[in-house]
Amino acid sequence: MAAPRGAQIAARLLTRGSKSMTVKPSPFSPRRQHSGVPSKNPITNAYLHTRSGHHAQAAAPAQEEDVWEPAEPSNPAMVFPCLDAQEQKTAALQSRSLESGPEPSYTTGTHVVFHSPEPLLLDWGGVLPEFEIAHETWGTLNEDKSNAILLHTGLSASSHAHSTKANTKPGWWEKFIGPGAPIDTNKYFVICTNVIGGCFGSTGPSSIDPSDGQRYATRFPILTMDDMVRAQARLLDGLGIKRLYASVGASMGGMQSLAFGVHFPDRVGKVVSISGCARSHPYSIAMRHTQRQVLMMDPKWNRGFYYDSIPPHSGMKLAREIATVTYRSGPEWENRFGRRRADPSKQPALCPDFLIETYLDHAGEKFSLEYDPNSLLYVSKAMDLFDLGYAHQDRTRIRRQQNLEKLSQRGGRPVRNDVSCSLTLPSKKYEEQELTAPMDEAVDSVAPGPPQDLVRGMEALRSHPVLVMGVASDILFPAWQQREIAETLRATGNHQVTHVELGEDISLFGHDTFLLDLKHIGGNLGTFLEG
Repeated sequence: MAAPRGAQIAARLLTRGSKSMTVKPSPFSPRRQHSGVPSKNPITNAYLHTRSGHHAQAAAPAQEEDVWEPAEPSNPAMVFPCLDAQEQKTAALQSRSLESGPEPSYTTGTHVVFHSPEPLLLDWGGVLPEFEIAHETWGTLNEDKSNAILLHTGLSASSHAHSTKANTKPGWWEKFIGPGAPIDTNKYFVICTNVIGGCFGSTGPSSIDPSDGQRYATRFPILTMDDMVRAQARLLDGLGIKRLYASVGASMGGMQSLAFGVHFPDRVGKVVSISGCARSHPYSIAMRHTQRQVLMMDPKWNRGFYYDSIPPHSGMKLAREIATVTYRSGPEWENRFGRRRADPSKQPALCPDFLIETYLDHAGEKFSLEYDPNSLLYVSKAMDLFDLGYAHQDRTRIRRQQNLEKLSQRGGRPVRNDVSCSLTLPSKKYEEQELTAPMDEAVDSVAPGPPQDLVRGMEALRSHPVLVMGVASDILFPAWQQREIAETLRATGNHQVTHVELGEDISLFGHDTFLLDLKHIGGNLGTFLEG
């Protein structure tokens, strides 16, 4: 009786080193007999010729023809349920009604919409002929309208920061707002907006362009954080609020809160920036770039024109997974997931297998149809462009003045951006730049303290009480960026700066701490607002 095939293979492996090896075709080749006739494959011929040359003296005449058995794979092919799920999702989206389009409605519940019929000139020359801002409010505006707090959101948040009678769903800052909460609605009138460029009711890429009745898509102009706060100022005008009691924000909202204070210092009393920065830095820019790239590489993105087709849900899922990696900290995940697998009894897979992988997969899948892909591109780019330094602001002022003159020349009619984008890829690959001095000398040559350009740019806040909070475990907006804000403000002569940094002994939740830590984030916020 013939030995089992596995035993035959093992025997061959054991004897391979002691006798000449007979050249056999790949197991993926068609079944054939070796007849001595040269193969038509030049690569195979070269290989056989080389091998025969090496063994010319030792080779013995073939006693009989080698008969090749049918090709069989060494191992079974893997299955990919994660890819199957994406394909099934695509098929389900394809079957949606073409009348409404497969693109979902991102807005949920009830919010109030402010409509501005006047055009909004944007920092990079684009114009919104008119725009809308979705917002929600809590508390009561007092008689002289002096108790209003403007709450700025993170990148993907809606105006629904807290539940309302019209929308009872818990908001993204539910425990931080309300009677007796850190933002006490018995004292303050709280306004939270969805930024322009977003998709939760405010004008953004998924909105209709009034000039032709079609969605903006990627015809939507490039935005900045400063554009967003100028639009919010229009909303305050509409509400009859001349001066805010406070401007409050976390993450991207922390950037906006500072920007509002810098651009409208006479319209705000106190300023709060939590886990934000005064200018975007390379690491966070790189992470957002990566998210945009995987989204734009999804064929279904279609250069932004997907609204009557299938949205790029796979690209959105991957983008969110990348983002989620930056929202928490390594130590927290070590405690939460460790190296545990979802099911240790099963064969390891290339699809989500470890618990941390299944967590990221869930986060990405959940988000993939909850936020407009184009909004992610535009709003994240606005974060990259953020810089409160004086030189950046000065260049922007000059550019805005030039575009404003064009607007005036056209009698107030919207200015079409007649300068085509000339951005091209570099003609050669990036090459590392040589330092003009050794690293230690370069570090020693840096002037102590915050950059003077930033100090000059933030002088408008030198007389405002400012609360700056950061978290040591935050990798997206590291704590040194909040220290930079505090040091910069103090360098302007501001003696009313409160800086709070939560160490890893207090929070390991990284960037998401501002959403989770009611005691320390909320407690310090409430104390500052009351002071």
